[in-house]
Amino acid sequence: MSNSSYTSRHALKSLKARYQAKRSSWEKIADWMTANFGNAKFLFVNLLFFLVWLIINVGVIEFIEPFDPYPFGLLTTIVSLEAIILSIFILISQNRGSKIDDLREEIDLQIDIITESETTKLMKLVVLLLHKNGIDVSDDKELEQMLKPINEEKIERSLEKQMENNSKP
Repeated sequence: MSNSSYTSRHALKSLKARYQAKRSSWEKIADWMTANFGNAKFLFVNLLFFLVWLIINVGVIEFIEPFDPYPFGLLTTIVSLEAIILSIFILISQNRGSKIDDLREEIDLQIDIITESETTKLMKLVVLLLHKNGIDVSDDKELEQMLKPINEEKIERSLEKQMENNSKP
């Protein structure tokens, strides 16, 4: 195995760790918020907060003066701001995750192309060994096709054409 092949294979191990380390402060905050606010505990805290707010502001507790009477304008503003801020942080976190997924997909594709090339090379070596041992495989059309190098551009054009056809109404 060549040194560059060894290096590229081992460099892939820590892709997620490298991206975690490269995160900006905002991305770290977004990831933290997404992880900590996307759970049942946060839902329960929100529901409890709103319930207490409503109980206080509808005048159920006589000794506490309502500070945000119906139609609860302040509560509406707070809830709206919370929704906007949480949505933005979730989008930041998802965008970063999407970039990592795209990179992984590209790496997978490159590995698949390398693997295809290596497999074709191994098949050629097997055919060579068969010829040296007097076994004729020249009439095997399927093998003949398999021994040809793949044409990535042709495959890409074919897939693009299929996608265009599928996107038409």
